[in-house]
Amino acid sequence: MPTIHTSKVGPETQILGDRRPIALYVWEVPVRLAHWLVVLSLLVLTLTGFYMHGPMLVVHSEGSWMMGTVRFLHECAGFLLIAVLILRLYWFVIGGNQWATWRSFFPLRKRQWDGAVTMLSYYCFRRREPDLVIGHNFLAAMTYLVIFTLLSAACLTGLVLFSGVVQSPILAFLVGWIPRYVDIQYIRETHFIIMFLLMAFLIHHVYSAVLVSIEEKNGLMESIFSGWKFVPRRLLDEENAQLRKILSASASRREGKRSVKK
Repeated sequence: MPTIHTSKVGPETQILGDRRPIALYVWEVPVRLAHWLVVLSLLVLTLTGFYMHGPMLVVHSEGSWMMGTVRFLHECAGFLLIAVLILRLYWFVIGGNQWATWRSFFPLRKRQWDGAVTMLSYYCFRRREPDLVIGHNFLAAMTYLVIFTLLSAACLTGLVLFSGVVQSPILAFLVGWIPRYVDIQYIRETHFIIMFLLMAFLIHHVYSAVLVSIEEKNGLMESIFSGWKFVPRRLLDEENAQLRKILSASASRREGKRSVKK
């Protein structure tokens, strides 16, 4: 369950108080680590995937096994991606702060839907300023849910293809039955198409992150390295007040269920 965030601020902010935005520790180490490991694994998977689809480099030597080496790197990067998704899922459900858990991604409140519409208007040049939030803006949060789904589908289809090669009893039990219902060529094509969707997202993700960082001037780009952002104190107070209402309502529902059972 998320907790109310008591702002972890830098020494300069403590001295200047409300005369400037507070320095707030938003992205914890597991979130930043997962982000960059996903980037690394996707780069390796994309490059090796392109090579496996159409080898552009041929090594003429008796001892060389270029395709085998590239395939091994592809599989290692795939298992790294699976491990990172498991880590992020844990932080998504249990471990993260209020900007990293599931409540900040699923559009459960009217404020989130309004924020998504605001950001869509901004990207469509219908307004000049983006929606000011501490964590992910709400349109980005919903987009990340789609991206996590695509990443999971890429891992699943990759495991199915890998299972057909290694003949592992464990993989056969987990995913080996899927080709009985879906032709292996459709699985391979799905795996391939997902790569292009993720590449398209990467281009837009970098563009929008740089754009919003310039517009908001709150250290958005730097925060994925350091974890710190600069936000108005009132914005933190508003988000904490909203979270208190949610947690209070959730506690009241649980207490009501206990009373009914008694």
